[in-house]
Amino acid sequence: MKIKYLFGILFGLNLLNYIDRQVLYSVFPLLQSDLELSDWQLGALASAFMLVYMGYAPVVGYLADRFSRPRLIALSALLWSGATFACGAAAGFVSLLVPRALIGVGEGGFTTIAQPFLAEHYPQEKHAPVLAAFGLALPIGSALGYVLGGLVGQHWGWRVAFMAVAVPGVFLAILAWALLKDKAREVQNAPRPALRDYGPLFKNRPFLSVCFAQAMMTFVMGGLAAWMPMYLHRYLQMDVAQAGTYFGTLVIVCGAAGTYAGGKVAARMLARSAAGYYKLIARCFLAALPCCWAALCMTNAMGMLVFMGAALMLLFMPTGAIAAALVATTHERIRSMAFAVNIFLIHLLGDALSPTLIGWVSDAWSLKAAVFCASLLLLPGAWAGRKAKS
Repeated sequence: MKIKYLFGILFGLNLLNYIDRQVLYSVFPLLQSDLELSDWQLGALASAFMLVYMGYAPVVGYLADRFSRPRLIALSALLWSGATFACGAAAGFVSLLVPRALIGVGEGGFTTIAQPFLAEHYPQEKHAPVLAAFGLALPIGSALGYVLGGLVGQHWGWRVAFMAVAVPGVFLAILAWALLKDKAREVQNAPRPALRDYGPLFKNRPFLSVCFAQAMMTFVMGGLAAWMPMYLHRYLQMDVAQAGTYFGTLVIVCGAAGTYAGGKVAARMLARSAAGYYKLIARCFLAALPCCWAALCMTNAMGMLVFMGAALMLLFMPTGAIAAALVATTHERIRSMAFAVNIFLIHLLGDALSPTLIGWVSDAWSLKAAVFCASLLLLPGAWAGRKAKS
């Protein structure tokens, strides 16, 4: 199979992965009104997904080191698409919570496998740019989730929004089952790792430092992803469609620009220094913090969107560097499990907590205070990024 087709299928699935994940947030106001949910319950819907997502990652990491990764990718896509469709049939909090959690099984299965699977088909010097290009699905897919969810939800209701974004995943899952081949593993024909082979991961300081830095970024970005449409609705009096469209546009423009530029910058910094990946992570986090604070101080939409856009661009810039650093610091035999451990840690410490905690602080004080407090986690993230190189 030509490598461009392999990249295209994986990128398409990754795009849908984020569309289906983020559409929930654009319809928060509609869910709150229709199902009479509190801010805490809305945050719990996001956290339930992440708890299952991170909990399943080590399981699929173990399976991916032993069984067909293309088959696991295809089955994961079918599962998350079906669960997204089922969200549209929910009648209350619990009946929405269960399929939302099941989306975490499907998307956890895909994300754990896709990045190391893709990286193995390229030389090391291309890892950061290729993985950054693959990571463009995060801002583009997230933005489409906000925009499509907001527009469809505003005009046809939140149920149709869930069902509409679920259907394309079935077709790409079938394509992945039929076309993806694990040729790298077939050529290597290496013995499968034993459980004891995973032990060194937890003594690998650069790997763990990158995981912690990414966890802090994930805490902040997960909180922004969940609550910024509601923030725009609550503080800037935007309706659901406007909030989803504005924030979605911000994510796709600034996120895509940051991710693409970050891949290029990471490759150049690595050519000059072995610590290039880690320097980029720390510098971007430190620069993003004042931009985020400035956005929260704005009382007009334009000022707020400009500063939030700058913060998002800086937060997305290390995407390729982080993925490439994880590949560089782990052995290929246990790389699926390494990415699984990474997923578990970044979501355990990151966005499995932040949507609910922000909702709790919002109920107690205000949403603005909650987002401000969440952004402080970028400071330990920058410190961990710098320490990773040692």
